[in-house]
Amino acid sequence: MILTCTSCGTRYSVDGSKFPAAGRTVRCAKCGHSWHQAGEAPEPVAEAVTETIAETSAPSRAEPVAAVRSESPEFYEPSPARGFTPLAASQEPRAPLGPKIAVVAGWVGLIAVVLLIAAAAVRYRQDIATIWPQSAAVYSTLGLRVNAGGIDFRQVDYRRENQDGQVVLAVSGQIFNGGSRELPVPQTVRVTLSDVNNHELYHWTFKPDAQVLTPGQSVPFVTRLASPPAAARHLEVRFAKDGS
Repeated sequence: MILTCTSCGTRYSVDGSKFPAAGRTVRCAKCGHSWHQAGEAPEPVAEAVTETIAETSAPSRAEPVAAVRSESPEFYEPSPARGFTPLAASQEPRAPLGPKIAVVAGWVGLIAVVLLIAAAAVRYRQDIATIWPQSAAVYSTLGLRVNAGGIDFRQVDYRRENQDGQVVLAVSGQIFNGGSRELPVPQTVRVTLSDVNNHELYHWTFKPDAQVLTPGQSVPFVTRLASPPAAARHLEVRFAKDGS
């Protein structure tokens, strides 16, 4: 007898004699579903042949009647039929891909935003240092040169000249506005000469030819010193505060 689970479709081969005509409750060993299974229709029985047996004598005692033990558990769990497979194979539900894709996209977006911020911080470091001077120390630690004031020197050079038999040191360069807005030019520039051990030997100051520079604008400068110290090995050009 073949039973089919009405829930998962698993098929079982069972002994039909275990099912009375009224049927019985069975339970699927795979999914645990229970249902009422009717028994097989009884086969037609041949007519009984009645035989008359002459009673020769009365029985001395009654014959014992064998007790029939009825096996009727609450549920009958059949074993799956060999060679049969579930009509509808069950599979473990897969986790939806939507949340995973959203998480990956979120991380990719976050990394892209961080990279864009870092690139902007490097590209516009001069403007950032002008607005927030404390950031100049951070850029310096990273090896990126910035000027917190926005006004800086570039193309600084020097040469020795001979005028009327006297050695003259000529220092030249440009004062440049590297910011994104118009800025005033400090009016005192200090030039310092130092020896091989960076000990100051001499310094002098001069006034630039411009008072204000627009973004990207520069103004050249040239300053001279007659009879510079012979031991001078280093030169520094910077803006001085309070004429120092």
